[in-house]
Amino acid sequence: MSEVTIYTKEGCPYCAAAKKFYTDNGTEYTEIDVHKTDGAKEKVLELSGGQSIVPVIVENGEVKLGFGGG
Repeated sequence: MSEVTIYTKEGCPYCAAAKKFYTDNGTEYTEIDVHKTDGAKEKVLELSGGQSIVPVIVENGEVKLGFGGG
C-alpha cells in the first residue's frame, strides 16, 4: 500500500486535481494545508529545495513538485 502526503493550499486548482487523482484511483492520502498547519510551509521549502510551490506530493518517500494530471 502506498503512503501519500499532499501539501496543499486552499483554492489551488493543481492541489484539487492531485487530490481528485488519488481519490479516483482509490489511494488514501494525508492532506496538509500549508496555511493551516504549523511548520508546513517550512517543510515544503525543505522538500522542494527552497521552492515555494504546491502541491508537493510525497509518495513512498519520493517527492513530486506540482501536479500535471497523473
